[in-house]
Amino acid sequence: MHDTGTGSTGNTAQPSRRTVLAATAGVTAALAAAGPAHAAAPDDSRLRALVSRMTLEEKVGQLFVMRVYGHSATAPDQADIDANLKEIGVRTAAELLAKYRVGGIIYFAWAHNTREPHQIADLSNGIQKASLELPRGLPVLISTDQEHGIVARVGKPATLFPGAMAVGAGGSRSDARTLGRIAGAELRAMGIRQDYSPVADVNVNPANPVIGVRSFGADPRAVSALVAAEVAGYQGSGVAATAKHFPGHGDTNVDSHTGFPTITHSRELWEKLDAPPFRAAIAAGIDSIMTAHLMVPALDGSGDPATLSRPILTGILRERLGYDGVVVTDSLGMEGVRSKYGDARVPVLALKAGVDQLLNPPDLDLAWNAVLTAVREGELTEARLDESILRVLRLKSKLGLFRSPYVAQGGVDRAVGTRAHLAAADRIAERTTTLLVNEGRLLPLSRRRHPKVLVVGADPASPSGTTGPPTGVLAGALNELGFTATALSTGTAPSAATIAKAVAAARDADAVVAATYNVTTGSAQKALVEQLVATGRPVVAVAIRNPYDVAQLPTAPACLAAYSWTDVELRSAARVIAGRVKPRGKLPVPVQRADDPEQVLYPVGYGLSY
Repeated sequence: MHDTGTGSTGNTAQPSRRTVLAATAGVTAALAAAGPAHAAAPDDSRLRALVSRMTLEEKVGQLFVMRVYGHSATAPDQADIDANLKEIGVRTAAELLAKYRVGGIIYFAWAHNTREPHQIADLSNGIQKASLELPRGLPVLISTDQEHGIVARVGKPATLFPGAMAVGAGGSRSDARTLGRIAGAELRAMGIRQDYSPVADVNVNPANPVIGVRSFGADPRAVSALVAAEVAGYQGSGVAATAKHFPGHGDTNVDSHTGFPTITHSRELWEKLDAPPFRAAIAAGIDSIMTAHLMVPALDGSGDPATLSRPILTGILRERLGYDGVVVTDSLGMEGVRSKYGDARVPVLALKAGVDQLLNPPDLDLAWNAVLTAVREGELTEARLDESILRVLRLKSKLGLFRSPYVAQGGVDRAVGTRAHLAAADRIAERTTTLLVNEGRLLPLSRRRHPKVLVVGADPASPSGTTGPPTGVLAGALNELGFTATALSTGTAPSAATIAKAVAAARDADAVVAATYNVTTGSAQKALVEQLVATGRPVVAVAIRNPYDVAQLPTAPACLAAYSWTDVELRSAARVIAGRVKPRGKLPVPVQRADDPEQVLYPVGYGLSY
């Protein structure tokens, strides 16, 4: 987890009105749209006039969305300057914009872009100022991956919600819409206008190493409804939502970050299983759709990844599904898109396939020049670039970036991590925790019969910006609820000595809570739970990632699924264990038997209560 402390950002405060007017004068003269920031109909004639005045180099730049290190657009730390020089050949975000005229910048915690909300707002303002002060300068579309749950780039004190599979367990479209509305308002207040969320993949493969709990579930109808609701929430707050990963990443056992997955679905199965959430997103007016770096032979027999497939992106997404919004690639640094072609060919082929935004190439100079050369040599036409640039500019106009590119620090205080927003996240989380096993009505635990609780288990690295470690968060929450709880981290692969230490500690406790993380048949976590149960102490297993753990823990008298190890989901699980709230979540995916995966142990919709 990266430093989330406050401090000097290196940027000045929000630019004065005079600075704003000076920086945007040329743009606003060309584009004088009116109305609400996210409801105005873009004036295509004025946008086309903007495109016509751009140089070819500026047009190429508008197609790229790039990472950049640093908490400030002009004065990052020396280590971030060094990283920028090594990877991009520039010192700062301002230099990146001046050299390549990129149309978008993506924020990451590991790039030190997201230390805390006021710094993020300053960084966003600095980026806009640097771009708008250039000749024919345009506002920048700033984006991030804020899915919530296990993928979040902006951490506390911003509001962090349960992830998609937890929301799927809650099953409430209203909750999904509320999540999008609040999360969108907070991102917009920090100057982030495009969120790479929601995940529209239907997760039907328990072995999926990259999607899993990032998906709403395994039922395409339920996933479709929640995707559409979250899109409405985000875009109602003036942030572009992004449905991903088209044409569907839910049935793979290969991570496209490190390999090249193949989806073996027939065209008919794809239409029934993978397509519905993307159709729902399009019907909901989705602003952008992200591509997947995987092969779907039934949709394109060329062997190319979907990101580079004209039959998939133009033939199916554009023509068949009728989508005319922005198409953004998944990161071009991922192995799934790099395995067949070199880094210079990938951006050109993506544009030929129908992509509008080229996200985070590993070598920007190589990619930028490859596109430039492809136009100069006639492989790509300038008219083809103009199509994508117009889509990007339409989105910038819709989001109000031409009228109001800057954000105010007062807006950060009014929107980000407010008491009302945090309370809403807790309420949503309370509807997601799923009780799968409760033998002898062990739960809820009684403070009179079980006052001393030992919390053991896996402590995976905390998702961005949450407190962690999970055992500590659970123990702290139980202490606040009147128990005397202690935490003992045993890890994802406890040794025999660690298990023995946990068993000895359990004998001094009245009950044990074991946080499990993706338990497999031969997992030492399974042995840990079995030996804890053998002490005779009541054991409550809490799956803090995939809900499939329950199938591997037949001896545990009580099993819960929390779907993530973020604070909000762990606190909800603690309240369920203590009986402060009743478990209300229902499985959004089936859990198969461990000894016979063809047999369903717990079906979609299963969940106990008190």
